[in-house]
Amino acid sequence: MDAPVPAPPAATEVAPPPRQPLPYAVAGVLLALPFVALLWVSSYARVQPRWLGFPFFYWYQLVWVFVASALTWTAYVIVRRAERRRRTGSAPAARR
Repeated sequence: MDAPVPAPPAATEVAPPPRQPLPYAVAGVLLALPFVALLWVSSYARVQPRWLGFPFFYWYQLVWVFVASALTWTAYVIVRRAERRRRTGSAPAARR
């Protein structure tokens, strides 16, 4: 005689909705931009134009320090909002 199979326990937590790939793709592109821009050395390996006496080669890289930090912050905000939206299961709301 076979014993009856017990029913699985009822789920008490609702699974969050699946991730939407677009915000993560945008964040990935934002994070990749500084790498591409700085690894493409032939695009900035020159002396002219000078800025405050610094050759282009140096000030171009210095500017990318600030641009990269802004892009990293933007990617962080995008991912944070996407995760918050996913956890709460709500659609993006208009910001006041």
